[in-house]
Amino acid sequence: MARMVNCKKYGKEMPGLTVPPYPGPKGQEIYATVSQQAWQEWQAQQTMLINEKQLNMMDPDARKYLTEQMENFFNNDDYHVAEGYIPPEE
Repeated sequence: MARMVNCKKYGKEMPGLTVPPYPGPKGQEIYATVSQQAWQEWQAQQTMLINEKQLNMMDPDARKYLTEQMENFFNNDDYHVAEGYIPPEE
């Protein structure tokens, strides 16, 4: 049976990640509060931002920017999307 977490993005019990996505406290926080679904959605969003904004992941400012956008995404605050992106209809 999948490990369940109270997902902060969706506000309900959902299957959690199998391992922390990062080392350290930030990875543990995500592991404890973010569902697999929300993490997969963030991964897709992050990829679009990296590509659209041509972010260099060796640049500390780019990594800081993505971390801020990730926090906004999971907390349901305003976050940047790729220009012209239209989400699929449900």
